[in-house]
Amino acid sequence: MIKEFKKGDLEIVLATMNRASLDFLIPMFPFSHFSEFPILIINQTSENTLLVSEFPSVRIVNSFEKGLSKSRNLGLQNAHGKLVLLADDDEVFKEDFENTILEAHNNYPEAVSICFAIEDSNGLLFKKYPSQIKMQLNNLDVFSILSIEITLKRTIFNSFNNNFDTNFGLGSSFMMGEETIFLSDLKKKKQSIIIVPKVIAIHSEVSTDDKLNVQHRYYIQGAFFTRVSKNNYLNWIFLKLFFDLKQNRIKIDQVFAALKSARKGKEDYQQITK
Repeated sequence: MIKEFKKGDLEIVLATMNRASLDFLIPMFPFSHFSEFPILIINQTSENTLLVSEFPSVRIVNSFEKGLSKSRNLGLQNAHGKLVLLADDDEVFKEDFENTILEAHNNYPEAVSICFAIEDSNGLLFKKYPSQIKMQLNNLDVFSILSIEITLKRTIFNSFNNNFDTNFGLGSSFMMGEETIFLSDLKKKKQSIIIVPKVIAIHSEVSTDDKLNVQHRYYIQGAFFTRVSKNNYLNWIFLKLFFDLKQNRIKIDQVFAALKSARKGKEDYQQITK
């Protein structure tokens, strides 16, 4: 089999904020210098704090907009790599991450997006992943994928006019769900998304979801489920409630408030997208 992708074809598209030096990249690559990899940094900042690079392999776009989805979109618009890996500034890459990604895309040329696994700081899987490569993803699979697990074949992806919805993600009206919406839009366009459960990075941060109270969480979910599945909105809300009750993430006496917040989120999303 002819290998279409080789070392140097993968570009790391990284979102960050208010950086004045590249020192934050050093701990992200504990096995080598970061300049050995093509990196595109989208630095959301002010005109008084611009990030510059002295390394040809590390490109910078200083942006004066706010919002993670806007940063992701700017990164995809400016990417040069044949393959793109979405990244945050607080993860640590595994030594073989590049080979893992190249091998997967060479093995599955039909996939527009291949999603990988990450570990927590204790060396445990960040969440439950499929036990083997999964080729046909259902909605629940897509809903569980994190942005830093996503890679894309840029040349194929560019033809679909697919962007992150800027109403969702950190710094926007609804601060979660942007990666799921992004992949759901691809899925609706009948594009191949697969999961290769090999670990490419370590991430120790608590998720945004864990930092929110029940009302705020369901407010966002109301908007989110309206966006991804308008006709099945109530089904998804009740399924979410079922799993949250089962996992003790919500109490019985909080259900009414959660439903009320979800409805408010739905209405607010419909209002801003009129």
